[in-house]
Amino acid sequence: MSLPPSHRGSGQLYAAAPPHSGLAGRLQQWREAQLARQCLDAAGEPGLVLDLPCGSGRFWPVLAEHANRVILAADHDPDQLSLAMSGSPAALSARVAPLKASAEAISLGNNAVDCIFCMRWFHHVPSSAQRLSVLREFHRVSRDTVIISLWVDGNFRAWRRRRLEQRRLDAGQGSDRHNRFVVPRAQIEAEFRQAGFAIVDHHDLVPGYAMWRTYVLRKA
Repeated sequence: MSLPPSHRGSGQLYAAAPPHSGLAGRLQQWREAQLARQCLDAAGEPGLVLDLPCGSGRFWPVLAEHANRVILAADHDPDQLSLAMSGSPAALSARVAPLKASAEAISLGNNAVDCIFCMRWFHHVPSSAQRLSVLREFHRVSRDTVIISLWVDGNFRAWRRRRLEQRRLDAGQGSDRHNRFVVPRAQIEAEFRQAGFAIVDHHDLVPGYAMWRTYVLRKA
């Protein structure tokens, strides 16, 4: 099974070089950091966290706010890891241990970490079978919890995306999904349970409007 690589930017750290410009972008970054903190709290402030795929390391500053937390940062691309580490402040990089790994084959043993932190990647996984394969690997490696974000339906942006997609298809222009997928909430929550997780909590980026939803899962 071949899954997409990390899609988190060009290698610059979230704290040093925000990926979005303007007021809206800064508000989104602030909201994402807020959600990450809420999810980590709901997960019991895990001490050993695997950030996978870590991409540019945009969430490392939030993960490092817990003084005793150890951060494993994994990505399939060693160049991406090197860029993230070299672009990080020394005090932050000292808290991060890089690891070459992909989401479908994590080079760690069973119950190796307290929590897997998977942000802004899972919406690139196209099928239920592939999502379940990744979730089962997460279940194997995490001792306790998983924090995971993806695009779900039941909001204005998903409704508008579906309408635009249908217009393109009706006009014979083909799909414009760009390898990003909206999953019905009932479907993904059933897949979580099928993979052996219970849902502890969830948070929407902008309730009723944005497609982004972040779940906190615990091994059932």
